[in-house]
Amino acid sequence: MNMTNSFGQPIGPALPDWVPRPQPPRTAMVGRYAVVEPVSAERHAADLFSAYGEAPDARDWTYLSVECPRNEPQFRAYLAKLAGSEDRVNHAIIDAATGRALGTAALMRIDPANGTIEVGFIAFSPALKRTRVGTEAMYLMMRRVFDELGYRRYEWKCDSLNAPSRAAALRYGFTFEGIFRKAIVYKGRSRDTAWHSITDEEWPRIKAGFEAWLEPGNFDADGRQRSRLFGGQRG
Repeated sequence: MNMTNSFGQPIGPALPDWVPRPQPPRTAMVGRYAVVEPVSAERHAADLFSAYGEAPDARDWTYLSVECPRNEPQFRAYLAKLAGSEDRVNHAIIDAATGRALGTAALMRIDPANGTIEVGFIAFSPALKRTRVGTEAMYLMMRRVFDELGYRRYEWKCDSLNAPSRAAALRYGFTFEGIFRKAIVYKGRSRDTAWHSITDEEWPRIKAGFEAWLEPGNFDADGRQRSRLFGGQRG
């Protein structure tokens, strides 16, 4: 609820007890289907290079700021760079049943003073798309941000032309906020950026939705979902 100051001007809600939030820890998040842990070239390079290599082409990397490395030594160097990043925490997403790493995602643009953080640099291999593993990985990262760390705002940003990413954001419960025009130059081209967010007030409802969807009883004997997550597609 907005307030009014001594000049009669509307101002935002007071936060008298607010303190900056902690930095995300570089520790694993373990779920029923997925394990999300800090990326490591030693542990994850072979699995991830193989998993990404199962794609028929490189279209999954079109809207990332980098291209997929062409050989395993280059890929290992790329993962080592991700692991050494100081301004974001890059994670490998692992299928708990097989122990195989199938994708990556990062907590980035971390702003402890204002309690804002972004999930980004998401790269799902074909084996991770539309699976319980991938969906639970997104839930585990949200749960860390809101329940463990107490952040106020969780962001998802993408190229406005990236229709699959925008659809995924809505499926995961994010609210579309608008387009920042000519926001970024990357790969020699201009990008308009679509902004999405979840706030701490929305999180309890979204958390309950994820947990209901992830229940084993929501899936038939062939692994098909019985009910959708926030009205989205299978996955």
